[in-house]
Amino acid sequence: MDKNTDCPYPGCFFCVMKEGNPSKRRASILKFFRELPSQDDNGQVLPISGLWNTAMAHPNDPEFIELGIFECMAALIWKGLKNRRWLSHDQNIYIPYYAAHIIGSYTMNMEEFAERAVRAGVIPPLIELLRGRLTWVEQRVALRALGHLATYASTFPTVASLTEILELSIQLAMSSLEIVYSHFYQDIDRRLSYHCDLLTRGMGGVEMESRKAEEWASQLQCWALQLINCFAFKPEFLPAICKPEFLVKLPGMWGGLVNENSPAGIGLLRTICHHKIGRGAVASCPGIVEALCNIARSSDDWQYMAIDCLLWLLQDPNTSHKVVDEAVPALVDLSEITALGDHKKLGDSIVNVLEECIQSQATGPNSLNSRTKEHIEDLLSSRQRLKWEKNMPKEDLHIKQAASLVVKLEGNSLFSSGDIAGAASKYSEALHLCPMRSKRERAVLYSNRAQCYLLLQQPLAAISDATRALGLHTPLNRHAKSLWRRAQAYDMLGLAKESLLDAILFINECSQSNDPDLSLRPNKVPDYAERLVKKQMRAAWLFREAATKHGGVRGEGDSHAIYGQESDDSEWETASESDIADDGRDEMDEDDENENEWKNKDERKEKALKKGTRRWSTLNTL
Repeated sequence: MDKNTDCPYPGCFFCVMKEGNPSKRRASILKFFRELPSQDDNGQVLPISGLWNTAMAHPNDPEFIELGIFECMAALIWKGLKNRRWLSHDQNIYIPYYAAHIIGSYTMNMEEFAERAVRAGVIPPLIELLRGRLTWVEQRVALRALGHLATYASTFPTVASLTEILELSIQLAMSSLEIVYSHFYQDIDRRLSYHCDLLTRGMGGVEMESRKAEEWASQLQCWALQLINCFAFKPEFLPAICKPEFLVKLPGMWGGLVNENSPAGIGLLRTICHHKIGRGAVASCPGIVEALCNIARSSDDWQYMAIDCLLWLLQDPNTSHKVVDEAVPALVDLSEITALGDHKKLGDSIVNVLEECIQSQATGPNSLNSRTKEHIEDLLSSRQRLKWEKNMPKEDLHIKQAASLVVKLEGNSLFSSGDIAGAASKYSEALHLCPMRSKRERAVLYSNRAQCYLLLQQPLAAISDATRALGLHTPLNRHAKSLWRRAQAYDMLGLAKESLLDAILFINECSQSNDPDLSLRPNKVPDYAERLVKKQMRAAWLFREAATKHGGVRGEGDSHAIYGQESDDSEWETASESDIADDGRDEMDEDDENENEWKNKDERKEKALKKGTRRWSTLNTL
């Protein structure tokens, strides 16, 4: 070590790290980790925060692992739990949080590190944090660390041997948003200062604290779900997980706009549906299948998970008859999707499962009702029609397409004259004539008919047609007008989250559009879309349920009670009422499938949970 150093602290960690001799450096670091938990000097948070930064930046570096960092962090958490006088001194209140976060960072990627962490005894102090011995902030990082330890085959048995972990995780998944809202978000004047510092790193005011609290609350819930997901792969834990009061809440647990990288509740439902015990519980829980159908029709990254759940439920003879009437219409709407992420020939898989359903439930006490049977038979007929068309002369196909175009134009004319029902009938006729391989034209027809159903106040039919149009479109789920029409239909049904996601995707497409009408607008975003997004952000706000239960935000003049209070939506009008010309009513005669008109957004990153075996992605945030 440099003998000329001016550092007044013998054995200072930062001075140790500057040691040029590797052997002396390792010996000094080893000594530092061994002695730190027994020291009561001021300034201990500084080296701990330095270690936190190092763990975040280099989680796969084995040096500190070999020298005892896990033992040191476990001892520091225990010290904070047992010695409240020490915890309240200087800035020691930060140390248990940093220690648990360091454990989580170093066990995030490396199974070998996780094994060493377990041997070092990190699980008992993490469980104490999970119990809420300190605050929700420490619960959050304890969940993160335990979730990583539960991921690996070699360390999961140790985590699973403590059944309290699963019970606490389920409780937190259900109560986390209320906890953060009532203990931090709601009362601005009573926020703990160290919470505020951790949330914003001292760089923001009340508004930033509130935004980060929402993000952390979402992560607290999502990391609880991730930990539960590790247990859900083992059938022996499914009875404890598949309680109706918990299952019914899972479809509504989502990462929100602040944590979109987590599959949250739908990811856990997919794992649950892998096993017959889970499928039985899901099929018997009211409302879940309907929610799965809504997610399956959505355009978000977790659409395929809901589709998997529905297919597995239908393939199981013990659950198929319970879900078939609800599941079939949604799956029929999705049957022309060729590929979705890693799911190749998804439409073919859907058709095969539905064909099996109609064969296995043709007769008997669980036979299909007439409407469900009609849905499947229409789908199978369209598939047969596609095969026939492959053998038809091109001239005949051109004649069919020309006839379809004529009928479509008749529908457009009826629409413009106000005969909406007549227009819808013409679009149905045009769809019957249009060749199956003409996907672009069929997408337009479905989208146009969806607009008719909107005006006829038939939102379910509008959702169905808009979904079909989005499935036919290339790129998938990016037909702007269909997104907007479905967003409005969801709004009619009070499905705020679904409406919000479609409206945001619609705005994304508008921002990249070459449409001359849209390009004349400021930022190329229609006003009516902005209004819908604002409305649905209020309705789908992460803390809405907690705010309804506990009241709005208090403190700072209540200036941040934007979402905690009911707002006046009297000025809201749907586009079909006020801005219909901007949404295509005057454009029904256009082939709005110009490939250059709606440019595709940048391709999204591949997500986790491929085939249900990859770990959930977690955010390496504070």
